[in-house]
Amino acid sequence: MHIQEWLEQIPAVAIYLLVGGVIGLESLGIPLPGEIILVSSALLASQHGEIDPLVLGICATTGAIVGDSIGYAIGRRGGKPLLERLGKRFPKHFGPAQVALAERSFEKWGMWAVFFGRFVALLRIFAGPLAGVLHMPYWKFLIANVFGGILWAGGTTAVIYYVGIVAEAWLKRFSWLGLVLAVLVGLTSMIVIKRRAAKAAAQAPAPEAPEEPAQAQPAAARG
Repeated sequence: MHIQEWLEQIPAVAIYLLVGGVIGLESLGIPLPGEIILVSSALLASQHGEIDPLVLGICATTGAIVGDSIGYAIGRRGGKPLLERLGKRFPKHFGPAQVALAERSFEKWGMWAVFFGRFVALLRIFAGPLAGVLHMPYWKFLIANVFGGILWAGGTTAVIYYVGIVAEAWLKRFSWLGLVLAVLVGLTSMIVIKRRAAKAAAQAPAPEAPEEPAQAQPAAARG
């Protein structure tokens, strides 16, 4: 069943909770399709009056901010061992190459990595936990988290909703194009991130090999 058709079968309150929950879990560090759920729900809101776009945007923004904050707390408490455990469980998202790229982004951009990370699928998952692991000052993280969450979640809801209102008749026949576009954008960003991750991992200095103890010389040689 098409995701939007499935959303049409559940009440508005459940959609609000679903959007907030999925985006919150994704921001916390669990790989979930938060952007696709948000785009689908915003399109649905433009076609059905039962769903309030303002409430939808508030739920999405709240989920993004709260999820990132919980991820930050978990990352600060768990530290580097947390990333290693996540790498074993989710190697495609938390592998050494992805972690290397995220760390370089944080070292270069600081709190702006949290802000702009909202708009990139991989960094959206990493931002909270990694900011905690790297001990970014919480006030800096909070500012970037709040403004990034409002702009990404609230802005996406508003843009998709008003596009749906303007082109309602067109979207009723071809609403899947909005999702296809979102998926293509997501895949493109993932490909770029993976290539940069591989490059960052290749450029990372290799760990130094432990020095081997000097072998004892044979007795004959000593004599």
